[in-house]
Amino acid sequence: MQQDILLQTTATAERSPVRATRRRQIAAGVRDSFSAGLGIFPLGIALGLLILQAGLPWWLTPALSLAAFAGSLELLLVGMMATVTPLAAVAGTVLMVNFRHVFYAFSFPLHLVRHPVAKAYAAYAMIDEVYAVNASLDEHERSAPRLLAMQIACEVYWVGGGLTGVVLGTALPAPVKGLEFALCALFTALTLDAFRSRQEILPVLLAGASVAVALVLTPGAAMFTALLLFVGLLLLLPRRPLRSSGGTSIAVTARRAAEETADA
Repeated sequence: MQQDILLQTTATAERSPVRATRRRQIAAGVRDSFSAGLGIFPLGIALGLLILQAGLPWWLTPALSLAAFAGSLELLLVGMMATVTPLAAVAGTVLMVNFRHVFYAFSFPLHLVRHPVAKAYAAYAMIDEVYAVNASLDEHERSAPRLLAMQIACEVYWVGGGLTGVVLGTALPAPVKGLEFALCALFTALTLDAFRSRQEILPVLLAGASVAVALVLTPGAAMFTALLLFVGLLLLLPRRPLRSSGGTSIAVTARRAAEETADA
């Protein structure tokens, strides 16, 4: 009996540091979401207002936010649903707008998330804001609890903002115009923040050149063409060994983070 109690006490003592580390990582993930949340929440309000102004039912706001969880796409879908756009056009728009997520998957740290349900949610909630904030972190700072906490917080901001927009929309006497600009402002802020953290001017110049060429050659599918050009240009750049801020290789830091969060 005493041996069993001793073994149980030892196991509990070993789990305590792991739990404390996980709590710190979750808290860090919630803090990471604040900068993106400043743009996500107002954008959610804009979505709720637009849905009401388009004459669509209010419950479509949380339903659309949970089903798609893609801000730019949802704003486009509101107008398409209001005008009864053909299903083929809707499918084509969804493909063109969200095709960028294919490129996100190349560098998004899904390998840190071990549990299949958590991994499925991380893939579902891989939005632009989470990708941008996560890209600004050093490799040794990334972990599954931190990533999932950031994603859950961002979805709470988005759904909560949409419901707030519905409440405001029922109280406002007249429609509000220019709400779509919130999306552009959010992406601009995230781009500037990522540039300040990485201090790499060449990718920014390549991205600008890709967009300029795409707008001239294929203005109707500029985003799709710009992404393809940008990825092609990045592949032409000479490869450099990636290091974390402390000088440790990414492979080592990623392995350490995976070991710390194996139960996530």
